[in-house]
Amino acid sequence: MKKFNKTNKELDLMLQDAILPTIYKSGEVIEATVMGVRDTGELIVNVNGRSEGLIAGKELKLDGKKVEKQIGDKMLVFVVKPENDEGQIELSVRKTGDELKWHELSDAKTNDKTIKVKVIEANTGGVIVEIGGGLRGFVPSSQLKNSRIYTDLNYDSKEDATKKLQSKLAQMIDEELEVKVMEINRDQNRVILSEKHVYDDVDQAQRKDTLDKIKVGDKLEGKVTGIAPFGLFVNASGLEGLVHLSEISWDKVTNPGDFFKIGDEVAVQLIGLNDDGKKVAYSIKRLIKDPWKDIVKKYKVGQLVNGVVSSIADYGAFVKIEDGLNGLIHISELSHKLVKDPRNIVKEGQQVEVMIISISNDDRHLGLSLKRMQKPEKKEKKKEEGETSTGNSEEAREMEGLEEIIQNS
Repeated sequence: MKKFNKTNKELDLMLQDAILPTIYKSGEVIEATVMGVRDTGELIVNVNGRSEGLIAGKELKLDGKKVEKQIGDKMLVFVVKPENDEGQIELSVRKTGDELKWHELSDAKTNDKTIKVKVIEANTGGVIVEIGGGLRGFVPSSQLKNSRIYTDLNYDSKEDATKKLQSKLAQMIDEELEVKVMEINRDQNRVILSEKHVYDDVDQAQRKDTLDKIKVGDKLEGKVTGIAPFGLFVNASGLEGLVHLSEISWDKVTNPGDFFKIGDEVAVQLIGLNDDGKKVAYSIKRLIKDPWKDIVKKYKVGQLVNGVVSSIADYGAFVKIEDGLNGLIHISELSHKLVKDPRNIVKEGQQVEVMIISISNDDRHLGLSLKRMQKPEKKEKKKEEGETSTGNSEEAREMEGLEEIIQNS
């Protein structure tokens, strides 16, 4: 009989080889790898490299639809029975619920896969979609295809733009979209999706090459691909980004379409780059010298100037003095009377003569006044006939006599 003589290291290796499969409990959600697909549609999966699991029948359905998988695919499964008569773990996809959806979303984001969703609600910010498994996601309007809503969005005011955008988004309800996952935050139950990144018709090789070379602050040549109430979409060297309303011009911008049209070539500066190029921010005005300081040198406080009312807000009216120079008539400076609505005093397009009452270089602010160009109405005290200083003195003497009679009685 041979002696059993093994070192401690060799014994450890033997024990590792003899480790028993992990025993799971009913109700656990675990990761499995598909090993085989039977003719009946049942899936045979491996759950830890040693244990074999089975998913069959209704347990293969999620949201009423059968889950289709291929050999090698990883998936989350719910432990129904730790071991059946054949020594297999009985598993379920149906009972994984949210766990499976979060897992699939994370996998889609990591591997840049697309998923299909259904639009169920719309607002001016974008559309809310049903992902499945009770989960919802949000596709911002800036992440929808430009051709869907921004190519012909012409409007006269922000209110008009909001109505038209809302109408176009509402038409998407019940429509199925193919999207990519941009952001996941399970703690906040937040999922941000993008349709635009699925249908990017740019050269992906060019886009990657641009991302590898550029940095914030660089100047790029691009083309306007979309116009929205909140800014311009510009594709520069394969990398599409947003020029926000505030970054289009040093002048006040109400409608981006007044400055550029789709197809216009434009130079932009990269001012923001996040999430591997999925969030790109450009600026046009930062490549142009700010005319404010040179222009404002011509003016001083107390000076009278002519301008045109460019827009009206609840708190006052904006007046364009010249290109690159705008000022605000605050509601308190519109009239000597109490003003509840500036629109009752001035109209857009109206020419006005105003007085400069403040200049702030730091805030690029020009304070204007309309009421100081007007004379305040004088309050005239009407005197009744016979109401003279003499009459007043006689009335006083009568009162003194009355008091004397009361005291002596």
